[in-house]
Amino acid sequence: QSLVSSSKWLQRYGLKRNKLSLSQILSQTGFQHRKDYVTTLGKPVASRYADGLFPQYKRAQDGSVYNLTAKKELILHFVDCLIGAIELYKQRMEWLTSGSRQIFGVIQEQCIVIVLDFGTAAPTEFDLCRDALSMVLVEQVIQISRFNLIRAAQDLMKWQQKCTPVSEHTVKSAVTWLWKLDHMTAVSHTSSAEALLEAMGDEAVSS
Repeated sequence: QSLVSSSKWLQRYGLKRNKLSLSQILSQTGFQHRKDYVTTLGKPVASRYADGLFPQYKRAQDGSVYNLTAKKELILHFVDCLIGAIELYKQRMEWLTSGSRQIFGVIQEQCIVIVLDFGTAAPTEFDLCRDALSMVLVEQVIQISRFNLIRAAQDLMKWQQKCTPVSEHTVKSAVTWLWKLDHMTAVSHTSSAEALLEAMGDEAVSS
């Protein structure tokens, strides 16, 4: 997942506009080797005038053959474009697998509730969880519209009664609330389910 869809991201960085798909490159560097139906023979026959005249490329997907007519300069131009596109994909993958995105993926919804279920985590694990949650609040939640936090426990705990508009102030407030939580609190077998039901009870919530 990503903050923008793949197609929007491709358009944003000009990869579609620059026509870098295999079909688009082939259409600009040559022409397809055609077959036509010959009535007298009763079968399709490929033209043969291009045999040996042009380098040819056979597409694995559909077996179509292209006669390549492009000059070296155009080929080198496409090489440069493709290298640039590969670099953009590398940067995109590095971004998608860094920070809070490595743990939580990328939050795309605009109104969310994060349900916290720490179970019987040891103190060090509890702090690691809060570090990760602080990271997702500061890096990702700050970019959406509304949010809330609910802790699963025997006595369910909510940061706010309903999803709250995102701002620097509300994100800081949520982080502060998170770090004031007690390590151990009474839990029950149904506390996780109850917290999820409470989260879904807010009609504005999309995730």
